[in-house]
Amino acid sequence: MKNTERFSSRVDNYVKYRPHYPAAIIPFLQQEAGLSHHTVVADIGAGTGISAQPFLDNGNKVFAVEPNREMREMSEKLLQRYPGYTAITGTAERTTLPDASIDLIVAGTAFHWFEQSATRKEFQRIASKDAYVVLMWNVRQTALPFEKGYDKLLHQFGTDYKDMQHRNVGASQLATFFTQGTFKEKAFSNAQIFDFAALKGRLLSSSYIPEKEHPSYDTMMKALEELFQRYQEQGMVKFHYETMLYTGKI
Repeated sequence: MKNTERFSSRVDNYVKYRPHYPAAIIPFLQQEAGLSHHTVVADIGAGTGISAQPFLDNGNKVFAVEPNREMREMSEKLLQRYPGYTAITGTAERTTLPDASIDLIVAGTAFHWFEQSATRKEFQRIASKDAYVVLMWNVRQTALPFEKGYDKLLHQFGTDYKDMQHRNVGASQLATFFTQGTFKEKAFSNAQIFDFAALKGRLLSSSYIPEKEHPSYDTMMKALEELFQRYQEQGMVKFHYETMLYTGKI
């Protein structure tokens, strides 16, 4: 399956159960990247608009570049109340945006899908003078017993979970993507609380997880329910995240 098509059947679960980004990223970027209400933002690999929303709430004009039709159409439906939101069919390597038109380039939980060399050239083309790039991830933690058990389940049933690269993209790899001397790293705490139905939806929002037609689906769901029952408190379990921001110029 093409990377741009991986989430076509998972849009509803993605919208409902994927983590959002902490509100604290906005004041941080105001200080570190000159973000203001007038900043023109490009959200690359924008998906259903989760990463665009903090900037829309800040009053920014956001051009959301997304190759997947189902996700792009969902973002337009969810964010139609924002006059500054424009969804665009494109990729990180070919955004279709005009030269030197963007003040802040954002990629939220998407950079691991990009071809980095071509993406850097494209970002350089669309960036205005002194533009910043912000790469963001919600990194799910695995320290606590429930979180360890969930990660073990992903390794057991995920069709290509081990091949997912976003956990392997960190400061040392990204330092070469940004202009030397401009790169900064910042972490924020984030969390989600789920009942079983929501935990199931969170699981099925991941592109590497078998869907209902897969022969291992029923076994996987039984294992998920057993995991939930083992660790739930008052009918809930909690995911902890570290929201990582990598900022700099290119």
